[in-house]
Amino acid sequence: MTLETWELLSYIVTVFGFPLAIFAFMVEQRKERENEDEEVYQLLTADYTDFLKLVMQHPDLQLRSSCEITNLTEEQQERQLVIFEILISLFERAYLLSYDEKMSSKQLRRWRSWEDFMSEWCEREDFRRLLPRLLHGEDPDFADHIRKLAEKHAFKQ
Repeated sequence: MTLETWELLSYIVTVFGFPLAIFAFMVEQRKERENEDEEVYQLLTADYTDFLKLVMQHPDLQLRSSCEITNLTEEQQERQLVIFEILISLFERAYLLSYDEKMSSKQLRRWRSWEDFMSEWCEREDFRRLLPRLLHGEDPDFADHIRKLAEKHAFKQ
């Protein structure tokens, strides 16, 4: 091979090879981010499932009923508060790890499922009543978000 042939090949690699390598790298990075997002979603969903198992272990609190239970003992109220604190912690983690102003359609679909969970709990009057206490020290953006959901449900009733 002559020097001119080598030069021509190096130009071809420079013009086509580098952009192709950069494109392949970007595609691989995007796939990796999507896999990480999916893994985070799966872990958070597993945590929510564990939370629901905790709720089932306390049927006397009637946490899956649609209305507030008013005749709870002090001990039941304390357990209810702790369970709501665990829930808020889970929701905050989901917000911090999943919510973004600019989301892809996949990310938005995942986020909406969390927002549905939050809305479901915000329908409960006792949960809304305890929100100021539950949100003390939580991320301000998350607190604003869940307060808005709670306000929306308070007006529905």
